[in-house]
Amino acid sequence: MQTQTAATVIPTGDAQLNADIVIPPNAAGVVVFAHGSGSSRHSPRNRSVAQVLNRHGIATVLADLLTVDEERVDEQTGHLRFDIQLLAERVFGIVDWLRAEHPTGAQPLGLFGASTGGGAALVAAAARPDAVRAVVSRGGRPDLAGASLGAVRAPTLLLVGGLDEQVLQLNEQARAAMPAGIAEVRVVPGATHLFEEPGTLEQVAEHAARWFEDHLRAGVGGR
Repeated sequence: MQTQTAATVIPTGDAQLNADIVIPPNAAGVVVFAHGSGSSRHSPRNRSVAQVLNRHGIATVLADLLTVDEERVDEQTGHLRFDIQLLAERVFGIVDWLRAEHPTGAQPLGLFGASTGGGAALVAAAARPDAVRAVVSRGGRPDLAGASLGAVRAPTLLLVGGLDEQVLQLNEQARAAMPAGIAEVRVVPGATHLFEEPGTLEQVAEHAARWFEDHLRAGVGGR
């Protein structure tokens, strides 16, 4: 078998979202990416992480959470990227579509969120506790998930740069608001918010791959 790569359009009720799906041979799970502020499925950082997950035998779904028209509006106003409920609804709309319409939907599923997408991923995980088995946040804003934090049941890894002090504090506060033992904050030394320092994004990718391997493979056959 060879890695399968496909561009598709995912209907999520109120929007048609462009997406890229990569399925490696004998994939052990699938991870949906929730992009952050002003980003899209073309995010080079998320694509880099996705490639590492693919090498670890995990399928990936990188989808635009905003339509083309919404992206144009957001470029001018910047408000949609902080509409966490809207972004979360798009994320669990993708999850619902995968489970109902796509071959990977039968596999254990995880979410990877970046920046504001970290908050959206956690709201989606709280809304779909039977579907989402693991969450990873990269430099995320889990605090933006608000009251949904207390309803998250999926093991969650919060990756934060050691030099990203304000976001690190927000992640610690979010972990405290989640059920005991559900979330772990892990610091990448010497990294700022975008993990642009040499080797730091690679660390993020490896941490994420191991987290998903541990929790998605353990989830095969049900909770």
